[in-house]
Amino acid sequence: MQSSGGADGEKSIPPWSRGYYRTAPFDPRFPNTNQTRNCYQNYLDYYRCLKVLGAKGKDTKPCQWYYRVYKSLCPLSWVRRWDEQRNEGSFAGKI
Repeated sequence: MQSSGGADGEKSIPPWSRGYYRTAPFDPRFPNTNQTRNCYQNYLDYYRCLKVLGAKGKDTKPCQWYYRVYKSLCPLSWVRRWDEQRNEGSFAGKI
């Protein structure tokens, strides 16, 4: 790493190490080019993670990995529709 040259001596951190994704990392469960199922599965996993860790009173920070992955894969229109369905109680996925 290179020094930022600041007075505090803090070193610069590459953007990829902060957990921000331009594209989702490879998932061997979904080896094909079509990532629709990967998108859906990570959406489900995010809300399952929140539900389970939240019920146990634990920190939900580990769930952010699923959030970043589904946000990088899923079209916004799908996420909005799934969020509406979850709020209405008509979402087909098992969370």
